[in-house]
Amino acid sequence: MGKLGKKARKFAKKNLQSVLRRKRKLKSVFKKKASKKDERAEAEGVEADETELSITRNNVFEGTEDASLDAVFGEDESDEDADDSDSDGYLSEDESFSLVGETELDSHLEDKKVDGTLPVQNNEARLELAKKMNKLKRLKDKDPDFAKFLESNKKRLKALRDEEIYSDDDEASDSGGESADQNTSGVDVSKMLSSSSIDALYRLAKEQQSIPAFIRLLNAYRAACHCGTDSSSVIQDSFSFSKIVMLLLAEADDMFRKMLGVSLSNERKEAILELKNTSKWKATRPLIKSYLRSTLQFLNVVTDHQILAFVLTRVRASMMLFVAFPALLRRLIKVSVHLWAAGQGTLSVHSFLIIHDVAAVNSECFETCFIKIYGAFIGHCKSLDPVLLKHVRFLKSSFVELCSRNMHKSLSKVENSTQQLVKILQIGLQTKRKEAVKKVCSWQYINCIDLWVEFISLYIHDYDLQPLLYMICQIINGVAILFPGPRYLPLRVKCIQWLNQLSSSSGIFIPIASLTLDLLEYKIGKESLKPGSNFNFSSALKFPKYWLKSRNFQEECVLSTVELLVAHFAQWSYHISFPELATIPLIRLRKFHETTTIEGLRRVVKRFIDQVEQNIEFVRKKRDEVAFSPKDEQSVESFLQLERSSNTPFTQYYGSMMEKAATRNLLFAHK
Repeated sequence: MGKLGKKARKFAKKNLQSVLRRKRKLKSVFKKKASKKDERAEAEGVEADETELSITRNNVFEGTEDASLDAVFGEDESDEDADDSDSDGYLSEDESFSLVGETELDSHLEDKKVDGTLPVQNNEARLELAKKMNKLKRLKDKDPDFAKFLESNKKRLKALRDEEIYSDDDEASDSGGESADQNTSGVDVSKMLSSSSIDALYRLAKEQQSIPAFIRLLNAYRAACHCGTDSSSVIQDSFSFSKIVMLLLAEADDMFRKMLGVSLSNERKEAILELKNTSKWKATRPLIKSYLRSTLQFLNVVTDHQILAFVLTRVRASMMLFVAFPALLRRLIKVSVHLWAAGQGTLSVHSFLIIHDVAAVNSECFETCFIKIYGAFIGHCKSLDPVLLKHVRFLKSSFVELCSRNMHKSLSKVENSTQQLVKILQIGLQTKRKEAVKKVCSWQYINCIDLWVEFISLYIHDYDLQPLLYMICQIINGVAILFPGPRYLPLRVKCIQWLNQLSSSSGIFIPIASLTLDLLEYKIGKESLKPGSNFNFSSALKFPKYWLKSRNFQEECVLSTVELLVAHFAQWSYHISFPELATIPLIRLRKFHETTTIEGLRRVVKRFIDQVEQNIEFVRKKRDEVAFSPKDEQSVESFLQLERSSNTPFTQYYGSMMEKAATRNLLFAHK
């Protein structure tokens, strides 16, 4: 066996080597022939791979850089079904009321002795019309078939118009507007309404429940709400214009409720929905819809804030009627959100009350309200002018209040929004591109963080917001890391203030000492003898470059550090671990106190150090007297509970520092 193996090895060494050499030669020959093609194909393959990789990378960056705050919820699909028609169409008037109604109007006018005020031309036209009506009546009497023909066509035309107004399909097809013939086919525009005729029509509608008179008023109101497009052909003068608008806004809701038999105090949406199959509703529905659509049109064309506020109060009184018209309700949300964000003062308050009532009356519209109000908030926070600072705060507080109407839906939306904030921040941290970084250092991004910080601070004790708290803290720390330079001192101060607010409201310790003490390490340029020019610290995210060389900059760094640490220590001044918490900050502050040469800053830092040391001594003495161990969490939490209500030296120091900080910021903004 051994010899056989030896022979086999000799045979392989002698013969197989030549076989392998032959294969290698053949392979090299074929390689040489195909080398140019292979190299070209290989090069094309590599180039294609690189192109595909670059396209993939570009797509990733494009997809991430296109991430915007207002696109987090997408477009609201309800806008597609919204009834945005500019022309509502007049209600059809009863021709028989034209003669009888005018006679009744004449009787009212005679009682007031105002016949002499009517133009002579109108009297002549009225006489001519009366002659034609009498002639038509004689023809009807002579030919019964002709009378039946007129009556059948009249009923059919009225039925078609009522069906058109009643149908829900027109809510989707009105976007193209209605023709001029349709707008005027149902009303005789030759009958111009004066102030006295409006009063007479109102008495007929109010006292005698005259539907034709009420229809005439609604048509005039419709014309007035379009503000000049065709109101001049229906309303005689500006006084009549104001009168018809004020009259309908004040009385229409009560008259509709009386027609439907609904109590004035009944604000349940079910009260209207239960009437949808009744004859009362079918008869009144076109009138209600005309009034609501005209009122929405009026809100779109009026610019005076006081008039808009009054109209919104009347719209709010008719909120129950809007529930029966989902398309009109969505239009009301759209208008109210715009006025809430763009208006100020009383107008914004009344607009928000409308949004709040819509969310309360119809829970299905809450998501629409949330999405639209969030988009409007972001759109009006692109820049923070000092004059608009108060308005932006109102927008934030009212938005947070709206979230309480449906916390289950709000929490999912807030989580989506914070995830979008995380996505934008990650792009900035990873790419450091100018566009990505600019999105983070913008008032839109900062105000979104501020909005959700306020939301968490307000509701964290009533709902499980721990994951949301952790996420927003990570975002704030990421923003502070992304902008470490001295120019971004205002932004860094805002980040620390947010963390202090979250810590105070949640009762959870959030470390901010390291971020705060870094403010003392900023390298300051050659100090100038001149102070910095006027600069509003509260409405800025970064300082201009020239400000870094002013003596105000170093003062701002030191004073901001002390104020932030005082607020942080005040939250834990009664905690059993306060001595350990304050140890490292005191070491760094003592070092700064020794190195700084500005006497005013030395005094501020020295006083802070003394106050903290006194509080450390106070806590240590109390801690030495206790008998429980650190593992007894309940006893640790109740430590110094009685002393919390007393006014300790550090609490007094904290109060005085906050007063000085408020005064300093106020003066700083108005220098």
